[in-house]
Amino acid sequence: MTKTPAPRSAQRPVNLAEALASFTDVYSPRIVARVNDYDVRIAHTGGEHVWHVHEDTDEFFLVLDGRFDIALRDADGGERTVELHKGDVFVVPRGTEHKPSSDGGSILMFEPTGTASTGDRHEGEIPGHVDSTTGHALT
Repeated sequence: MTKTPAPRSAQRPVNLAEALASFTDVYSPRIVARVNDYDVRIAHTGGEHVWHVHEDTDEFFLVLDGRFDIALRDADGGERTVELHKGDVFVVPRGTEHKPSSDGGSILMFEPTGTASTGDRHEGEIPGHVDSTTGHALT
């Protein structure tokens, strides 16, 4: 299997404020670095994402700005919402259905390279403001 080369950011420091200022799309993550086989991604948030699940990997979130909520669904269909604010860290365990939402803000995520932003499976149609991607290069 051929590995995708590390983004240019691996060769120089990346200022997260400048990186976030370089794009405006919400739920369209940019890869700012790679650590072993993991992408370090940043994204603007706004509105509701889609219910989705990553069957084989945990998903790490760090809220950089604003508020970021994650609705979680347990195996028996019960739901709860975790409310996150600037500086908060949260990990969604592998196999857990979840649906992010936000009034606006930004996040940093750690995910294995190639992980789709809408998971291994998702519920319903993907909203137009949600980019189903494995991450975009930071330009």
